[in-house]
Amino acid sequence: MRKTHVLLTASVLMSGVLAGCGSTASPSARSTSAAPVRGGTAVIALTSQQSPNWFFPLRSAVTDTVTNEQVELMMYKPLIAVNGHDQLDYARSLAQSITWNASGDIYTIHLNPKWHWSNGQQVTSADVVFSWNVMKAASAANAPWTFWGEGFGGFPSLWQSVTADGPDTVVVKITSPRNPAWFVRNGLGQIIPAPASVWNKYPGNMTEELHYIDSLANSPESPVFNVVDGPYKLSAMSPDSYWTFVPNKAYDGHRSILSKVMYQYESSPASEFAALKTGTINAGSLPPSLMASKAQLSADTEVPEYAIGFNYIVPNQNSQAPGGIGKAFQELPVRQALQMGIDQKAIIQDFYHGYAVEDDTTLAPLPQTAFFNPSLKKSPYSFNPARGKALLEKNGWHEVGGVMTKHGVPLKFTLIYASGSTAGTDLAELLKSDWAEEGVDVSLYAQPFDEVVTHGASNASTWAMIDWDQSVGGWTYGTGYPSGGGLFASNGSENMGSYDSTHMNQLIQASYAPGTTAETLHNLYAYETYAANHLPVLFIPDPAEILVHSKTLHGVAANFDPAGALFLPNHWWFS
Repeated sequence: MRKTHVLLTASVLMSGVLAGCGSTASPSARSTSAAPVRGGTAVIALTSQQSPNWFFPLRSAVTDTVTNEQVELMMYKPLIAVNGHDQLDYARSLAQSITWNASGDIYTIHLNPKWHWSNGQQVTSADVVFSWNVMKAASAANAPWTFWGEGFGGFPSLWQSVTADGPDTVVVKITSPRNPAWFVRNGLGQIIPAPASVWNKYPGNMTEELHYIDSLANSPESPVFNVVDGPYKLSAMSPDSYWTFVPNKAYDGHRSILSKVMYQYESSPASEFAALKTGTINAGSLPPSLMASKAQLSADTEVPEYAIGFNYIVPNQNSQAPGGIGKAFQELPVRQALQMGIDQKAIIQDFYHGYAVEDDTTLAPLPQTAFFNPSLKKSPYSFNPARGKALLEKNGWHEVGGVMTKHGVPLKFTLIYASGSTAGTDLAELLKSDWAEEGVDVSLYAQPFDEVVTHGASNASTWAMIDWDQSVGGWTYGTGYPSGGGLFASNGSENMGSYDSTHMNQLIQASYAPGTTAETLHNLYAYETYAANHLPVLFIPDPAEILVHSKTLHGVAANFDPAGALFLPNHWWFS
């Protein structure tokens, strides 16, 4: 799941140096001597767990998925973008540059005047301010829907004002100085402007405005979606079947030479594999369960790509969790024992065929980034169920009827996991088996992805543990600086497991503090180290996405965005 939210290299954290688009693909995967042919339809597979359901560019919390971001960025330009080397890329951003004062509490956004909406109107500061007002209103108590970014980038409490200073300039004031690399990426990076002239129907009543947006967000054939500033427009759709996009002929960036891009629903990994094999679709991904059959895709190319993020399972630490299990998960020795029961090496080898990396903290080691703490080379809780069981016994847990129990609360709970992935099912069954060796009794319950992600702190009494997406990783950082405010601060909007640590809150706040590059990295590394040791969640291997595309379709891997795990089809072409 995107859950979504990319990172600069350390040498340019504060400089805003630009670089060209990059990729984690191998040179052989990128190079081609084929001549581009104008036209053609790229058909991209969507599984039943990935159907888009929110097209307005500012996502709600319950629709914050990679798929929704993918279709939104087909139609709308972000305020800032990053390239494949995880550097700010102003060539693909609405912002031409962003500057800040010496203290780091006033940020000035200079919009590039070249960008226009498809109706010919210029993208201006009014669009940015309107979008900020939507974000702010959607973060208020009792809002009709909640903006996904609440808790990230200090939003909204840190933000004092967002004002226009002429058509091309926006001034953002925050209440106290912050690390600019963090605020630009995690704060300003949340803004994907919508055209105010089209959407701002209730300027004096933001509650009505939010209801209006909510009523149309999943109706992309509505006329309001005709005005876009991204590379494509939606031309046709059939829910749970297909979504077709055509080039925006007025796009001011790299225009698509494809005639169409279609996202086509596939009911299962097997049906996607069959469609790739027959050429019904020409871009998709290969699930781990079918890696042994990849030789059958003789007309396709396979390239493993890692997204910038990490993968994890969420134990519900809320006191309202069923059977008292939330209070049990609040005990660090319980989380430590559970982590010791996760055989990452076996999962990587047996379920992902080697296309995954061990993940022990809030940033996986691949793709390489300066933000990964180099001291975290070995998990503090390597696989050792016997040691995990001994740790439980040392901390007052004893077997009752074969189940570890303390104060009448057994370590007995249900693990909800996303259905549709053989590797995901195998992983859940392995966890159940290995945790049983520690005296932990786990029941397994598979749900469709769209249902799994509805569980959270707001309905804490209905679930105990969740693994929402073992197939392509649990979290990607998007344009975000990889600090954990939204994820693991006590009031973080994505803190679905109700993790609560005063020290973690302090470390997160420290990662926001201004300073030199060395100082800010030191603070970030301290946060990552504490997460590895204190386990706000349980860490599991982070798998690569095995991109598959027709050998006649070019630019897929070379223009894959590892930050958000996104395709950039306006850079694709057929030979």
